[in-house]
Amino acid sequence: MARKRDDSAVGQFFYGLRYRFGEYVLRGFVGALAYIPYRWVAAFARIMARVTFWLLWRYRKRMEENVAEVFTDEIPAANDRKALVWRAWLNFTQGVLDTTAVMHFSKEKILDTVALKGEEHLGRALENGKGVLALSAHLGSFTMIGARLAASGYPFSVVVKQPADARFTKLVDDYRAQLGIHTISAKPRREAVRGILKALRDNRIVLVIADEFKSGDVMVDFLGMKAPAPRGPATLALRTGAVTLPMFATRRADGALTLSVGAPIAPSLREDLESSVVATTELYTRHIEAAIRKFPDQWNWLGLPRRDRKLSRAEMARQVKEGRAKATSGRSASDEIGTGASLL
Repeated sequence: MARKRDDSAVGQFFYGLRYRFGEYVLRGFVGALAYIPYRWVAAFARIMARVTFWLLWRYRKRMEENVAEVFTDEIPAANDRKALVWRAWLNFTQGVLDTTAVMHFSKEKILDTVALKGEEHLGRALENGKGVLALSAHLGSFTMIGARLAASGYPFSVVVKQPADARFTKLVDDYRAQLGIHTISAKPRREAVRGILKALRDNRIVLVIADEFKSGDVMVDFLGMKAPAPRGPATLALRTGAVTLPMFATRRADGALTLSVGAPIAPSLREDLESSVVATTELYTRHIEAAIRKFPDQWNWLGLPRRDRKLSRAEMARQVKEGRAKATSGRSASDEIGTGASLL
């Protein structure tokens, strides 16, 4: 059972204290990076990865369970699967380091740090004037996508689930703004939808992270299982005409980063909008799965339903059917665009 938030005065005090602690730690860490050699920080990050790998054992266990469920045949040895989970954990830690270290990089250094492949797809997509949906996942160093494209002069927006504390939220938003990244808050939902639509009308790139398969009202095949996927990205593409480009910032064997921009993913047009949303969502899911299978040790492995919360296929299909009925009967167009989209 989820723990309820303590709304008493004492509870609010300690809730705010936690954010103040996080704020000053973040300020201090980002500030210190300007004076500490990067190799020292990288070594420290690796140590912290090892420490948290054992301390946060519940998350590690969930990751191991998900890897075992997907790769039982491909990776039969349990030790090999655990090694994959460790590499994924280490990749996440390195991604946190990338995200903070880049605050002190010049645009030239960002361009040198992250190679860009497939830029021609981006240029042609923006020529249409309807904006670009950057379809991505919690894969590799995904937070560097915005920094790299903004450093190249591309107008870039990202939709973020903001923390509850206003001061902490402003701090992180200011950090993004320093890199040229425009932030759209995911809540309130109607405001988020308006922000996304405006960004697309302004011919901006909007990052869509679409690999949270824990809820949603479109049933898809993902990594060998049935999973509920969000309809938001597909609905956005179909309703706005924005070009969808797959984008993944992955780490090479030497540790260097490459942002790969794929060819446009044309939406699947069917007899009606609902069928088109379902077919397009399935298409997007296949692109995300292909990237994860190519770089399995760079995905976080937490985007699947927890074992104790997984439903039977019949029950999941029933819930999806009910969700679709609500989608078609109780939403405005802007609600439908925003609902179910897992946007970072």
